[in-house]
Order: sequence, then structure tokens, then C-alpha cells
Amino acid sequence: MQTQNVPYGYEPRPERNTGTLIYYDIFEDTSNEELDAVADTADGRTFAKLVLYPIHEETAKRMFKFPVSPYYKREKHLREWMLDRASDKTTIDGWEGKRKKYTPIDAALRHLTETLPSPHFLYLTPEMANTFASFSSFEEWIVRIRMLLTAEPVALHPRLERFRNRWDVR
Repeated sequence: MQTQNVPYGYEPRPERNTGTLIYYDIFEDTSNEELDAVADTADGRTFAKLVLYPIHEETAKRMFKFPVSPYYKREKHLREWMLDRASDKTTIDGWEGKRKKYTPIDAALRHLTETLPSPHFLYLTPEMANTFASFSSFEEWIVRIRMLLTAEPVALHPRLERFRNRWDVR
């Protein structure tokens, strides 16, 4: 521990890191550069925690109707990236991997919001955001969370358009 001199009356700035940024995705073709951009966004917006939430292949099949690689392979890629990045703020939520079956986004969001510090922000690709907006429970969740999108969607789902004030492009 080092001794520091501070001026008389100095008070340290309050900790500004608040909330959780949850990256909900398949992580099939996500590059290290894209993961770095997410981590930089979390640092730039002073989130206390960045949670990577890879969805199970059964969930991906139901949501997008195409097969993806096994959960453990996609999780391994994320763990390798985390070792290279060496950030203590970033974690992987393996709840869906433990379930080993289809998990509705409602159940996943309920789990995440109950276990992580608020406020909650979902980090989504435009395709994932449109898919999320197509579910009937979207309106129930969008008032509790906010969303950050990787890019502006080419075609907006009507519910995304209606709740434009609840999401932003990073």
C-alpha cells in the first residue's frame, strides 16, 4: 500500500459504476473485436458488470430455425477471450448451459434481473432485437430494462419502433 498526499478537504469521487450490461446472443460468429467493442462500451458507460449470456442450441433452434454449434464450444471461445482480456468485470452466465434445454427469453431475463445488480441493459444485435420484439412478453420487459443495439436495424419491428425511447445504438 502506498501513501498518497491529498489537498485539505479532498473527498474522493463517488463510485459511478452502476448496473449490468447483459450481452444476450448466440455467439456463433462473434469475433474477438466485437467482444472487445462490447467491453469498451461497458467501460465507457461505466457499467459495474458485463455479463455474457450464450443461449443454448435448443433455444437458438426455436428462435431462429437454424442449427448452431454446441453450447460448450461457443462458451469455450468466450472463456478464451476473457482470459486474453483479463477483466474482472466480465462474467459468463452459464445458467442456460446447465439447464441443457430450451429456455424462453422470459425465464432467462427473470433469472438475470433477479441475480444481477440493476439497472439492467440488454446488448443485442439488430436481428436478436427484432426477434425479442416479436414475442408477446416484449412490452412487459421493455419497461423494466433498456436495450443497446450493435447497429441500427434495417427493418424495425413495430414494437421496437413504438418503444424507440427504451433503446439506443451503442
